[in-house]
Amino acid sequence: MIDLFNRKFGLEESIQKRNSIRRCLLEESPNIRSEAITSISPRDLKVMFDLYDDSFFGSQFKNGYPGKIKLSLSRRMTKSAGFTVCPKNIAELKPENLVLEIKIGVDFLFNYGVLEGEKAVCGMQTSDSLQALQLVFEHELCHVIEYISFHESNCSGDRFKSLANNLFGHTDSHHNLPTYRQIARQKFVLNLGDVVSFTCKGKRLKGIIYNIQKRATVFVPDQGGSFVDKQGKTYSKYYVPLNLLERDDGR
Repeated sequence: MIDLFNRKFGLEESIQKRNSIRRCLLEESPNIRSEAITSISPRDLKVMFDLYDDSFFGSQFKNGYPGKIKLSLSRRMTKSAGFTVCPKNIAELKPENLVLEIKIGVDFLFNYGVLEGEKAVCGMQTSDSLQALQLVFEHELCHVIEYISFHESNCSGDRFKSLANNLFGHTDSHHNLPTYRQIARQKFVLNLGDVVSFTCKGKRLKGIIYNIQKRATVFVPDQGGSFVDKQGKTYSKYYVPLNLLERDDGR
Protein backbone atom coordinates (compact mmCIF):
# COMPACT_ATOMS: atom_id res chain seq x y z
CA MET A 1 0.00 0.00 0.00
CA ILE A 2 1.38 3.39 -1.03
CA ASP A 3 1.16 5.93 1.79
CA LEU A 4 3.12 9.07 1.05
CA PHE A 5 0.84 11.89 2.17
CA ASN A 6 2.36 11.89 5.64
CA ARG A 7 5.93 12.27 4.38
CA LYS A 8 7.57 15.65 4.60
CA PHE A 9 11.10 16.75 3.84
CA GLY A 10 12.64 20.12 4.50
CA LEU A 11 13.62 22.14 1.45
CA GLU A 12 17.34 21.55 1.91
CA GLU A 13 16.80 17.81 2.33
CA SER A 14 14.69 17.69 -0.83
CA ILE A 15 17.38 19.56 -2.75
CA GLN A 16 20.07 17.19 -1.45
CA LYS A 17 18.03 14.16 -2.49
CA ARG A 18 17.38 15.67 -5.93
CA ASN A 19 21.06 16.40 -6.44
CA SER A 20 22.00 12.89 -5.33
CA ILE A 21 19.55 11.44 -7.85
CA ARG A 22 21.03 13.71 -10.49
CA ARG A 23 24.54 12.36 -9.85
CA CYS A 24 23.35 8.74 -9.85
CA LEU A 25 21.33 9.28 -13.01
CA LEU A 26 24.37 10.62 -14.86
CA GLU A 27 26.25 7.47 -13.86
CA GLU A 28 23.51 4.89 -14.44
CA SER A 29 21.41 6.30 -17.28
CA PRO A 30 21.87 4.62 -20.69
CA ASN A 31 21.56 7.93 -22.59
CA ILE A 32 21.72 10.95 -20.28
CA ARG A 33 25.41 11.80 -20.09
CA SER A 34 25.36 15.49 -19.20
CA GLU A 35 23.16 18.20 -17.76
CA ALA A 36 22.15 19.16 -21.31
CA ILE A 37 19.87 16.36 -22.48
CA THR A 38 20.35 15.49 -26.15
CA SER A 39 19.19 11.86 -26.03
CA ILE A 40 16.72 10.05 -23.81
CA SER A 41 14.68 6.84 -23.78
CA PRO A 42 12.03 5.25 -21.52
CA ARG A 43 14.86 3.23 -19.94
CA ASP A 44 16.32 6.48 -18.61
CA LEU A 45 12.97 7.35 -17.05
CA LYS A 46 12.85 3.91 -15.43
CA VAL A 47 16.28 4.48 -13.87
CA MET A 48 15.10 7.84 -12.58
CA PHE A 49 11.83 6.41 -11.25
CA ASP A 50 13.69 3.76 -9.25
CA LEU A 51 16.05 6.38 -7.84
CA TYR A 52 13.14 8.53 -6.69
CA ASP A 53 11.39 5.50 -5.22
CA ASP A 54 14.46 4.59 -3.18
CA SER A 55 15.33 8.12 -2.08
CA PHE A 56 11.98 9.84 -1.52
CA PHE A 57 9.46 7.03 -1.15
CA GLY A 58 11.29 4.42 0.89
CA SER A 59 10.99 1.91 -1.99
CA GLN A 60 7.22 1.72 -1.47
CA PHE A 61 6.56 1.33 -5.18
CA LYS A 62 9.09 -1.47 -5.50
CA ASN A 63 7.92 -3.32 -2.41
CA GLY A 64 4.25 -2.43 -2.00
CA TYR A 65 2.62 -1.35 -5.26
CA PRO A 66 0.79 -4.14 -7.13
CA GLY A 67 -0.11 -2.05 -10.20
CA LYS A 68 2.03 -0.87 -13.09
CA ILE A 69 3.66 2.47 -13.87
CA LYS A 70 4.40 3.01 -17.56
CA LEU A 71 6.99 5.59 -18.57
CA SER A 72 7.01 7.05 -22.06
CA LEU A 73 8.23 9.95 -24.17
CA SER A 74 6.23 12.10 -26.55
CA ARG A 75 7.17 14.52 -29.33
CA ARG A 76 3.56 15.56 -29.79
CA MET A 77 3.27 17.37 -26.46
CA THR A 78 3.63 21.08 -27.22
CA LYS A 79 2.01 22.71 -24.16
CA SER A 80 2.66 20.39 -21.22
CA ALA A 81 6.13 19.06 -20.46
CA GLY A 82 4.61 16.18 -18.54
CA PHE A 83 1.30 14.35 -18.37
CA THR A 84 -0.04 11.43 -16.36
CA VAL A 85 -2.56 9.14 -18.04
CA CYS A 86 -5.11 7.55 -15.73
CA PRO A 87 -7.96 5.22 -16.76
CA LYS A 88 -11.39 6.79 -16.34
CA ASN A 89 -12.65 3.73 -14.49
CA ILE A 90 -9.83 3.76 -11.94
CA ALA A 91 -12.27 3.45 -9.03
CA GLU A 92 -13.58 0.19 -10.45
CA LEU A 93 -10.18 -1.44 -10.98
CA LYS A 94 -8.40 -3.74 -8.60
CA PRO A 95 -5.03 -2.29 -7.53
CA GLU A 96 -3.15 -5.01 -9.41
CA ASN A 97 -4.98 -4.09 -12.63
CA LEU A 98 -4.30 -0.36 -12.46
CA VAL A 99 -1.92 1.03 -15.07
CA LEU A 100 -0.81 4.66 -14.82
CA GLU A 101 1.42 6.22 -17.44
CA ILE A 102 3.79 9.16 -17.08
CA LYS A 103 4.52 10.90 -20.39
CA ILE A 104 7.37 13.38 -20.81
CA GLY A 105 7.39 15.92 -23.65
CA VAL A 106 10.95 15.55 -24.88
CA ASP A 107 10.99 18.62 -27.13
CA PHE A 108 10.84 20.84 -24.05
CA LEU A 109 14.12 19.24 -22.96
CA PHE A 110 15.78 19.38 -26.37
CA ASN A 111 14.74 23.04 -26.82
CA TYR A 112 15.77 24.10 -23.32
CA GLY A 113 18.71 26.21 -24.46
CA VAL A 114 17.13 27.69 -27.58
CA LEU A 115 15.93 30.78 -25.74
CA GLU A 116 17.73 32.80 -23.10
CA GLY A 117 16.22 33.88 -19.81
CA GLU A 118 14.93 32.30 -16.64
CA LYS A 119 13.17 28.95 -16.92
CA ALA A 120 11.22 28.13 -13.77
CA VAL A 121 9.61 24.74 -13.25
CA CYS A 122 7.22 24.11 -10.34
CA GLY A 123 8.28 27.40 -8.78
CA MET A 124 12.01 26.65 -8.93
CA GLN A 125 14.55 28.24 -11.23
CA THR A 126 16.40 25.71 -13.37
CA SER A 127 19.89 25.88 -14.79
CA ASP A 128 19.77 23.03 -17.33
CA SER A 129 17.43 20.57 -19.02
CA LEU A 130 18.26 17.73 -16.62
CA GLN A 131 17.08 19.78 -13.67
CA ALA A 132 13.96 20.71 -15.62
CA LEU A 133 13.30 17.04 -16.34
CA GLN A 134 13.60 16.13 -12.67
CA LEU A 135 11.13 18.81 -11.57
CA VAL A 136 8.62 17.88 -14.28
CA PHE A 137 9.01 14.20 -13.33
CA GLU A 138 8.44 15.03 -9.65
CA HIS A 139 5.24 16.85 -10.55
CA GLU A 140 3.96 13.79 -12.43
CA LEU A 141 4.94 11.51 -9.53
CA CYS A 142 2.62 13.58 -7.34
CA HIS A 143 -0.19 12.95 -9.83
CA VAL A 144 0.55 9.22 -9.65
CA ILE A 145 0.47 9.23 -5.85
CA GLU A 146 -2.78 11.18 -5.76
CA TYR A 147 -4.44 8.92 -8.34
CA ILE A 148 -3.46 5.82 -6.39
CA SER A 149 -4.65 7.25 -3.08
CA PHE A 150 -7.83 9.07 -4.12
CA HIS A 151 -8.63 7.94 -7.71
CA GLU A 152 -8.44 11.55 -8.89
CA SER A 153 -5.80 14.24 -9.18
CA ASN A 154 -5.81 17.99 -9.64
CA CYS A 155 -2.60 20.00 -9.47
CA SER A 156 -4.63 23.15 -8.75
CA GLY A 157 -6.02 21.60 -5.58
CA ASP A 158 -4.70 22.19 -2.08
CA ARG A 159 -4.12 18.48 -1.48
CA PHE A 160 -1.84 18.18 -4.51
CA LYS A 161 0.00 21.41 -3.71
CA SER A 162 0.64 20.24 -0.16
CA LEU A 163 1.95 16.89 -1.36
CA ALA A 164 4.28 18.48 -3.94
CA ASN A 165 5.61 20.96 -1.39
CA ASN A 166 6.08 18.41 1.38
CA LEU A 167 7.95 15.95 -0.82
CA PHE A 168 9.84 18.15 -3.26
CA GLY A 169 9.56 21.76 -2.12
CA HIS A 170 7.48 22.77 -5.16
CA THR A 171 5.67 26.08 -4.84
CA ASP A 172 3.93 26.12 -8.23
CA SER A 173 2.40 23.67 -10.67
CA HIS A 174 3.52 25.25 -13.94
CA HIS A 175 6.66 25.59 -16.05
CA ASN A 176 8.22 28.33 -18.15
CA LEU A 177 10.10 26.08 -20.55
CA PRO A 178 10.22 27.33 -24.15
CA THR A 179 7.19 26.45 -26.27
CA TYR A 180 7.32 26.43 -30.06
CA ARG A 181 5.20 29.57 -30.19
CA GLN A 182 7.65 31.36 -27.90
CA ILE A 183 10.58 30.15 -30.00
CA ALA A 184 8.83 31.34 -33.16
CA ARG A 185 8.12 34.75 -31.64
CA GLN A 186 11.47 35.40 -30.00
CA LYS A 187 13.88 33.74 -32.42
CA PHE A 188 12.09 34.13 -35.75
CA VAL A 189 9.72 37.06 -35.01
CA LEU A 190 6.76 35.00 -36.18
CA ASN A 191 3.28 34.96 -34.68
CA LEU A 192 -0.12 33.48 -35.43
CA GLY A 193 -1.84 35.45 -38.17
CA ASP A 194 1.37 36.76 -39.74
CA VAL A 195 1.62 36.84 -43.50
CA VAL A 196 4.67 34.88 -44.58
CA SER A 197 6.32 33.64 -47.74
CA PHE A 198 8.29 30.46 -48.43
CA THR A 199 9.52 28.33 -51.28
CA CYS A 200 7.95 24.95 -52.06
CA LYS A 201 9.08 22.81 -55.00
CA GLY A 202 10.75 25.82 -56.60
CA LYS A 203 7.67 28.01 -56.33
CA ARG A 204 7.37 31.06 -54.08
CA LEU A 205 4.18 30.99 -52.02
CA LYS A 206 2.51 33.45 -49.65
CA GLY A 207 0.12 32.58 -46.87
CA ILE A 208 -1.02 33.13 -43.28
CA ILE A 209 0.32 31.34 -40.19
CA TYR A 210 -2.61 29.38 -38.73
CA ASN A 211 -0.79 27.33 -36.09
CA ILE A 212 2.71 26.89 -34.69
CA GLN A 213 4.12 23.65 -33.34
CA LYS A 214 7.35 21.99 -34.49
CA ARG A 215 6.45 23.42 -37.88
CA ALA A 216 4.13 26.26 -38.80
CA THR A 217 0.80 25.50 -40.42
CA VAL A 218 0.44 28.00 -43.26
CA PHE A 219 -2.76 28.50 -45.26
CA VAL A 220 -2.03 29.64 -48.82
CA PRO A 221 -4.84 31.08 -51.00
CA ASP A 222 -5.66 28.50 -53.67
CA GLN A 223 -8.74 28.34 -55.89
CA GLY A 224 -8.49 24.55 -55.84
CA GLY A 225 -7.77 24.31 -52.11
CA SER A 226 -9.80 22.09 -49.83
CA PHE A 227 -9.97 24.50 -46.86
CA VAL A 228 -12.67 27.18 -46.86
CA ASP A 229 -12.98 30.15 -44.49
CA LYS A 230 -16.14 31.95 -43.38
CA GLN A 231 -15.91 34.30 -46.36
CA GLY A 232 -15.83 31.38 -48.78
CA LYS A 233 -12.17 31.81 -49.71
CA THR A 234 -10.28 28.57 -50.36
CA TYR A 235 -6.80 27.61 -49.20
CA SER A 236 -4.23 24.83 -49.34
CA LYS A 237 -2.41 23.89 -46.15
CA TYR A 238 1.36 23.60 -45.81
CA TYR A 239 3.56 22.52 -42.90
CA VAL A 240 6.70 24.63 -43.02
CA PRO A 241 9.82 24.63 -40.78
CA LEU A 242 10.07 27.93 -38.96
CA ASN A 243 13.51 28.74 -40.35
CA LEU A 244 12.17 28.58 -43.91
CA LEU A 245 9.53 31.25 -43.36
CA GLU A 246 9.98 34.94 -44.09
CA ARG A 247 7.67 37.63 -42.83
CA ASP A 248 5.91 39.34 -45.72
CA ASP A 249 4.96 42.87 -44.73
CA GLY A 250 3.83 43.84 -48.21
CA ARG A 251 7.08 45.37 -49.30
